[in-house]
Amino acid sequence: MAVLAYIEHIDGQFQKSSFEIISYAKEIALLTGTSLTVVSIGGVRDDSLQTLGKYGASKILRATGETLNAFDSAAYAAVIANAAAAEDVRILILPGSFSGKGIAPRLAVKLNAALIPDVTELPAIKETQLTVKRNAFSGKAFATVTTGADKIILTLSPNAYKLVPREEKAEILAFGAAEASAPGVRVKQVMRESGKVSLPGAEIVVSGGRGMKGPENWGMLEELAELLGAATACSKPVSDAGWRPHSEHVGQTGITIAPNLYIAIGISGAIQHLAGVSSSRVIAVINKDPEAPFFKAADYGIAGDAFEVIPKLIEALKERG
Repeated sequence: MAVLAYIEHIDGQFQKSSFEIISYAKEIALLTGTSLTVVSIGGVRDDSLQTLGKYGASKILRATGETLNAFDSAAYAAVIANAAAAEDVRILILPGSFSGKGIAPRLAVKLNAALIPDVTELPAIKETQLTVKRNAFSGKAFATVTTGADKIILTLSPNAYKLVPREEKAEILAFGAAEASAPGVRVKQVMRESGKVSLPGAEIVVSGGRGMKGPENWGMLEELAELLGAATACSKPVSDAGWRPHSEHVGQTGITIAPNLYIAIGISGAIQHLAGVSSSRVIAVINKDPEAPFFKAADYGIAGDAFEVIPKLIEALKERG
């Protein structure tokens, strides 16, 4: 029984998280002594699909069709379920992203599968039993889950697994999408911001809170982010006040992120905010209040006024070139 991985892309381009999924799924295929099949949905060029071979994808099913041009969780789940049936799959790996979390529950119902979200490590597999660690309570704890289900779906947390180069030749096969259901929602237009680092997949995020005092002060955060090659984000009170768009709101009620470096500026560190950023590999906090709760969760902290600290950071980065 094969292992199957669903790989998402942005306008035909794969992100680092896609290669993490391939690396992780390939290792499970090796652990179980079986093969790995990858599903790609929507328009992706052959040369982009071939890059998946660099991380262990040897068989790629490419599903295309009018109903698949825009993301629709029902239609995508139907395609992946069909692929799982065709490949006699027991273990399915999906990204722990917005789209992955939308597809996984539908897929679990279709396949009568056990769903274990937000896994962070390779599973231990003994005969028919699979045991794996996952994030719990919004990243504040871990849970160890064991299942012997006939079919198992895992969603992998972002940045939870390393890239493992393997250099395999990928065979690309067309996979019929005729059985995919018509989308329940029709997407008329997709508008993407250009010239900015995408927040969900960013390696570095510079985030601001009410300590920035107003939207007119965001220029120095954007300058710092540009020098670091980072995305910008904000706390919920900031987006609620209309200082920044809701698309930048990170936290329990916003976007959950897991960058390598999260820089929180003028954010006190409410539980709801920490829930969405606590999986960051390194957290740095800048706040003039040395008693701010965020310092307890931070790896590094600067107790100082952001309007004095940030310009100095920008100056130092410019000197380094």
